[in-house]
Amino acid sequence: MSELKRTPLFPVYAQYGGKTIDFGGWELPVQFSSIKEEHEAVRERAGLFDVSHMGEVEVTGPDALAFVQKMTTNDASKLAIHQAHYSILCYPDGGTVDDLLVYKQADDHYLLVINASNIEKDVAWLNDHVSGEVTVKNISPEVAQLALQGPLAEKVLSKLTDTDLSAIGFFRFSPDVELKGIKALVSRTGYTGEDGFEIYCPAEQAVTLWNAILQAGQEEGVLPCGLGARDTLRFEAKLPLYGQELSQDISPLEAGLGFAVKLDKEADFIGKSALQAQKEQGIPRKLVGIEMIDRGIPRSHYPVFLGEEQIGEVTTGTQSPTLKKNVGLALIQAQHASVDQEVDVEIRGKRVRARIIKTPFYKRNK
Repeated sequence: MSELKRTPLFPVYAQYGGKTIDFGGWELPVQFSSIKEEHEAVRERAGLFDVSHMGEVEVTGPDALAFVQKMTTNDASKLAIHQAHYSILCYPDGGTVDDLLVYKQADDHYLLVINASNIEKDVAWLNDHVSGEVTVKNISPEVAQLALQGPLAEKVLSKLTDTDLSAIGFFRFSPDVELKGIKALVSRTGYTGEDGFEIYCPAEQAVTLWNAILQAGQEEGVLPCGLGARDTLRFEAKLPLYGQELSQDISPLEAGLGFAVKLDKEADFIGKSALQAQKEQGIPRKLVGIEMIDRGIPRSHYPVFLGEEQIGEVTTGTQSPTLKKNVGLALIQAQHASVDQEVDVEIRGKRVRARIIKTPFYKRNK
């Protein structure tokens, strides 16, 4: 057994009651108080997450844009400086290497934020395809990432800075915000369906910043949050998790992420022709929401049936803390993906009735 990796915030988990698990080779907190409490804190107030396990890769040089355009599905030529967008790295057959955020720091400087379990694979993939004057540098070990999410996030974080955080729009960022004397890149993207900020700071200053944010948010009832609540929150908002809604065998079009796949952009990105063909021929599978009619919770990889035919499987499912209903996401044959269609989910060898419903399960009032 190889030793689990730890983030710079590992030393403070116990202090806040963190219960850790192995998450893709990282020892991370699944919860601090309870998943339900933390979920509700983010929906109603704010919660603070340690997401320092995520990977950060700098792409720099005169050909940085051309390289990002070749590697990713979205159109990075449309990004303004200090703007970010969601994008995908694809294999030539249209399968997914990873999903990521692309931050434009300057015309010759991009920051890619990738999934923790894919850091080595992604960095190798990027390096294998380098052409022109481009440098790819994995800066993950130097960077800590905290996420403060929820309707009161701006109010709480504003206590620590003179920067006007309301000026940072959705999918925008400021590269040099000072928070209690700590310089950080602060963005507004989010993975919970709520408003909030991602804070990138030097790894050695993460503990100081974590404590300062929780102290600033004490009055507002801000809670430290773990992976459990992060998963239920992102799931309710239908935000994909790599390895479940996306994988080497699931294309971004099947996962319903066509908004981030710009087939009309000039650059010939990896996987473009395969995704173009998939779109023209009809996308074979579709990610849908299901709600259980009978008792039972749909879990990852449970088979989904229509009559005697297996038409797909559940990618993520749980009892939604917000809706108080047993719901799931399922990747099924596209011809059976209409809303209100009844299907069966096989739970421990027994077929249980469910119906296809609209997604996302949760959308905040803006």
